[in-house]
Amino acid sequence: MTARTTAGGDRGSVTDVHAHLLLPALGAEVERRAPEQVAEAADLERRRNGIESLKASGAMIGARIPKLTDVGARLAAMDAQGVDRQWVSVSPNHFYPWASEGLAVWVAGETNRLIAEHVAQAPDRLTGLGVVPLQHPERIVEYLDDAVLGRGLAGVEISSFAGDVELSDERLEPFWARAAELGCIIFLHPFGCSLDERLDRFYLSNTVGQPTENAVALSHLIFAGVLDRHPDLKIVAAHGGGYLPSAIGRSDHAWKVRPEARRCAHAPSTYLRRLWFDTVVHDPIALRHLIEAAGGSRVLLGSDFPFDMGLDDPVGFVRGVGLPGAIERRVLGENAEALIDSRVRA
Repeated sequence: MTARTTAGGDRGSVTDVHAHLLLPALGAEVERRAPEQVAEAADLERRRNGIESLKASGAMIGARIPKLTDVGARLAAMDAQGVDRQWVSVSPNHFYPWASEGLAVWVAGETNRLIAEHVAQAPDRLTGLGVVPLQHPERIVEYLDDAVLGRGLAGVEISSFAGDVELSDERLEPFWARAAELGCIIFLHPFGCSLDERLDRFYLSNTVGQPTENAVALSHLIFAGVLDRHPDLKIVAAHGGGYLPSAIGRSDHAWKVRPEARRCAHAPSTYLRRLWFDTVVHDPIALRHLIEAAGGSRVLLGSDFPFDMGLDDPVGFVRGVGLPGAIERRVLGENAEALIDSRVRA
């Protein structure tokens, strides 16, 4: 897209790959169709997060509903941030990993439709990512096609696991193969953490839980050899990949000394340069390390828009790190554009 102009002069296009949409009507319909399961899921959330954090999150989300639902409010916020384009994915509470097959495929189809309708209101500014019913592997390819071919979305958002399905699960092989064939984007964004009550205070469910889940999910992909079998996958990890990039040396050591950790062809650290990561790491040192570990072409601007654990000024954060100009431009937009362009050509 054409670069926009600011008071500072011309600049490259800026893309935020981590921005969310809330679907209240869909949530209400899920509750109507499966009230008992919704109640059970809510109880799990109370145990995982604690009442104090749930109350704070409810107030925070309530104050940000316009940005989460209204295209006009979204575009105004993007303008204020200096963001030209967002990749829009649903808030992960819409994954419903507990849903039965019938409900899960309805949710996937309806979510893909609603995401497509939302981004179609500003196609020059918004790119959509759909969903698949991850807990029902036999239906995933169908809804990947629905998102990418049926709705024209750039790819799909998935969680770190769903039910008994880990990302190393052999039942996901057709999904990875189809995603590689389509050249579409897979945005890895956890919802919830299986550590449950151990993280039910101090907002540890998010501050520790999310980066833990990112690290576990990526480790499943790496150690299981998924990236060896499907080298053309375009996987973008939220939250900078969590703890994995900063602790990858331990994974490399295990790969060298433990036979059960030798399911991948190369040392785990080499796979960081086959993945992409967003910039939601909150710390300049962490961002510089991520770029060093994964490479300047593998890090993309993200904000976690519009949640309070995101970056209110994602562009300013990246520009304040002191990166070389060429790498800064890549992170702010060129890498995301190249990823989309490669998908189109594929």
